[in-house]
Amino acid sequence: MAQPGGNITGFAVLENAIAGKWVEALNEIAPQVSRVGLILHPETPANIGLLRAAEATVPSGLKLVPLGVHDTAEIERAVATFAAEANGGLIVVPHAITFANRDVIVELAARFRLPAVYPFRTFATSGGLVSYGTNTMVVWREGASYVDRVLKGAKPAELPAQFPTKYELVINLKTAKALGITVPPLMLGRADDVIE
Repeated sequence: MAQPGGNITGFAVLENAIAGKWVEALNEIAPQVSRVGLILHPETPANIGLLRAAEATVPSGLKLVPLGVHDTAEIERAVATFAAEANGGLIVVPHAITFANRDVIVELAARFRLPAVYPFRTFATSGGLVSYGTNTMVVWREGASYVDRVLKGAKPAELPAQFPTKYELVINLKTAKALGITVPPLMLGRADDVIE
């Protein structure tokens, strides 16, 4: 990754290890959850990598249920079916499908009273309970600096591909209250932003 070669370089938005942090965050904010529905696009290798990373970190007593989706209708069916059993929570994996259906997913989580962890701040600002992920504005700014360097003659192969160095935790207290969740003080203290 330090010397990607050819004409490729860039910035990753997430690393697979973050999936374990999503599981931890859900377990911390909603310890009563015994089943975790992971909303993902089942044919996307990056989503499968995140699923495998989540599976590797699931504590005993917590069941991980992949919810493969391709469109809005599948999201609605998958969440409704998953919510039919008690003690569920959701983790939303980043993909164009989940991002385009952000409001649908947040609304379904609220309707079925499912605590959920999301990959980006925009989900929490749209009413999601917790987001833990990269600040995409920082990534875009850093990406622009690479474009500037390439336009000034730098070779892409000489610019290391970069992974996030900081993730941000955003907690929506309005949503927590609506779900009857008391956010642990230690988690609140670690939050980069709290939506009241």
